[in-house]
Amino acid sequence: MISGRTKVVGVWGHPVGHSRSPAMHNAALREMGLDWVYVPFDVDPESADAAVMGIRALDMIGVNVTVPLKERVIASLDVVDAAAARIGSVNTIHNAGGKLYGYSTDGPGFLRAAAALGWSMEGQSIYLLGAGGSARALAFTLAERGNRLLIANRTADRATALAKAVNAVFAGSTSVSDWGADPAGQVDLVINTTSLGMHPNETLCPDVPASLFRPGVNVYDLIYAPEETVLIARAKAAGCSVSNGLGMLVQQGALSLSIWTGIAVEMLPLATMEHAARGLA
Repeated sequence: MISGRTKVVGVWGHPVGHSRSPAMHNAALREMGLDWVYVPFDVDPESADAAVMGIRALDMIGVNVTVPLKERVIASLDVVDAAAARIGSVNTIHNAGGKLYGYSTDGPGFLRAAAALGWSMEGQSIYLLGAGGSARALAFTLAERGNRLLIANRTADRATALAKAVNAVFAGSTSVSDWGADPAGQVDLVINTTSLGMHPNETLCPDVPASLFRPGVNVYDLIYAPEETVLIARAKAAGCSVSNGLGMLVQQGALSLSIWTGIAVEMLPLATMEHAARGLA
């Protein structure tokens, strides 16, 4: 029962109608007995600064931030976690006593999801599609673990800039591939961080070289709606091990919820969150 005492958290995106985060978080909040509600907000990127100020004005607990806002909100925050500042991308904002803190749970959330799949995330050769906020979070996180990254993006300048930023911290870890070009050498993992394949564009697919679709290659699509994108279907048909982004959604969401509540991730109702995220609640 929502009342004047109910605390508000939520998710910002543009668009945001496809997000399963409200169902996932509200299911967790009910099970935890918290008088909170999690609400989706469609925030135009041009209004990002004003929206951040609204968190403090409305005394919201915090929000998750998704595309295309992860890089835009940073300048309006009071404190940015060191890892998020290095990445240049924030997906979690926490209002603590009127002070707005920014974090990135994407990288750790991806690692937890990959671990659940039994996929190694050390010493791998990774073909990373995209150069936006999610790509930045994953690139720094994966380079830190000794992986080799090859970034392909439709706007080549953004891929080059991301590779340069990662190499400034983890020298020699990252290089750039032309969009759709056949990469030289072995690739162990393909990660799509772009919106290609997301509803209502579910018939679209990132331009992945056909040589990457073969047994022994893992393919992870951060998109989770639809559950099987064209990328996933093609990879599966070629004998790749595949996963959509639902596991990462649950894990990064749990890490955000831990930040807001102060409750350890291991104590959160992860099974309930996954059940709701799959639309089974």
